[in-house]
Amino acid sequence: MACDTAFRIVARRHLDALCAHEEGTKNGDPAALHQMRVALTHLRTAILFFSPMVYDAVRNEIRDELKWLNSELGAVRDLDVAVERIESFNKRHSKAPASTGAWNKKCLESHRHLARTLHSVRYQWLIEQASSWIEHGPWSTKPGKQAAAERATSIGSYAAQRLAEWEAKLLKRSRKVREMGTKKRHRLRILNKRLTYSIDSFEDLFADKRLSKQKIALRHLRKAQKSLGLLNDGARGQALAAELQKGGVQTGLRFLGPKRRKRLLKKASKAYRKLDKNLA
Repeated sequence: MACDTAFRIVARRHLDALCAHEEGTKNGDPAALHQMRVALTHLRTAILFFSPMVYDAVRNEIRDELKWLNSELGAVRDLDVAVERIESFNKRHSKAPASTGAWNKKCLESHRHLARTLHSVRYQWLIEQASSWIEHGPWSTKPGKQAAAERATSIGSYAAQRLAEWEAKLLKRSRKVREMGTKKRHRLRILNKRLTYSIDSFEDLFADKRLSKQKIALRHLRKAQKSLGLLNDGARGQALAAELQKGGVQTGLRFLGPKRRKRLLKKASKAYRKLDKNLA
């Protein structure tokens, strides 16, 4: 399969998934919001994965608008996760329940704001433009031998090279995961997610022995992703708690204690060591 065909299939798949969960997200369903954000991350990753081929005058505008949408979805998702954590804490510690009233109010307000965003002209324009660009954007008819060769390259050949580049970058940065601050660890998590989602997105489009190691590597990537995700959720929860605390709202719990943080970092580090060994 040629790269241009593969890009259209994968990008369309994730754009369709994004739109499929739009209505549920408008209605305040946290599960729909999560799936919408996952689809968006997949879509953004696909565009980045094929960035040399799909670079054109429209791509940057689409990319920037997708980034805007991600920030809108992410802000509400962070609150949903924090509220879930507080509710779980309350069930386990019924004698000392954490305050949820202010959190639920802020969460409800955020969902309403997001619903208005998804009804906006800006959002509708983004979906229409992204759909059109995926199918027949300027990238698809870009003149020149190099552009034509990029579109015609086998997805198996291109993916093997691209994934190897991303793997090397991820493993290099992961060596100091235990010493990283919150921001650097978040950037590592993004690299991990991009690699995981890319392997996920393309593994059903080709049969190439060169990619067998990457498919096996998914197990380690997902373990690292889970630990890094929980660390990020804890850090975001702490930041939101600090924000609400300024208004006198207390949560009654720590989102990320030192023991839990140490345990999650150990799991992530172990997963990366196994990944390095698997890809060697």
